[in-house]
Amino acid sequence: MILVLRALGVGDLAASVPALRALRSGFPDRTLALAAPARLTPLIDLAGGVDRVLPTDGLGAPAWRVEPPEVAVNLHGRGPESHRLLRTADPAQLWGFANLDAGHSDGPAWDEEEHEVRRWCRLLTHYGLTADPSDLSLAVPSVEAARGVTVVHPGAKSPSRRWPVERFAAVARDLAAAGHRVVVTGTEQDLAAAVARRSGAQLLATMLAELAGVVARARLVVSGDTGIAHLATAYRTPSVVLFGPVPPSRWGPPAGRPYHRPIWHGTRADRGDSPGPDVHPALLAIGVDEVLREAGEAERHAAAAQ
Repeated sequence: MILVLRALGVGDLAASVPALRALRSGFPDRTLALAAPARLTPLIDLAGGVDRVLPTDGLGAPAWRVEPPEVAVNLHGRGPESHRLLRTADPAQLWGFANLDAGHSDGPAWDEEEHEVRRWCRLLTHYGLTADPSDLSLAVPSVEAARGVTVVHPGAKSPSRRWPVERFAAVARDLAAAGHRVVVTGTEQDLAAAVARRSGAQLLATMLAELAGVVARARLVVSGDTGIAHLATAYRTPSVVLFGPVPPSRWGPPAGRPYHRPIWHGTRADRGDSPGPDVHPALLAIGVDEVLREAGEAERHAAAAQ
């Protein structure tokens, strides 16, 4: 068995798809078990190749009941906590970034500025596998879902990555006036409801598989730097993604796709999410007109690509 740890969120899982596929190709006859939150199972199924999901949310003590794996692969972080967690499964080998605090020295060095997709591909390349960072696609779920809508998704896990509600509402109103059929989605229901109420757009409550289906068939996605942006990348759906503390060079869509339009007004001094409750200044520097302009560019490039 190959045990993989990625106990994070939607965007984190989507960014690990090329690495998971490299492991599937590298170990075609082994059981590939992914330690990840159970709520992500529909998305894991759309990625394909994973034989077993071991429900794991964060780095707390797991309730794994598994035979010692041949290889344990840390796609979660640099360690030491994640390395130590995988060692509790008593693997024959541990693949992960070098971390002396965890007693693991044979992995490559961590690069803080590296793009998240390429990070995990580089890790597996170090251990002899071939990983393609452009292999980001997901299967389209066979669920009933709205088609041709423009999705406005105001939420994000961290308050520092939440563009103001009134600005999202203004974008939704202007897009609707231009002929878009706008729907509002969001895990943070209070934010989504506020945008829907202020804009007059439909509030669309979805489970994860249905949300993936909506994004796969959407006209456009407008969101912050959060999981739905990675779904838009996976389905090549035109998108405008608003970045705050973390630049698109680390979490943005791949280069060479001009129908994905990242916006960022930060600096290299910005590192990670702000621990406070305030919106990051880089997000506040983004105006409504700029988002609308980039939405037009996304659609123009999507039409040219077709």
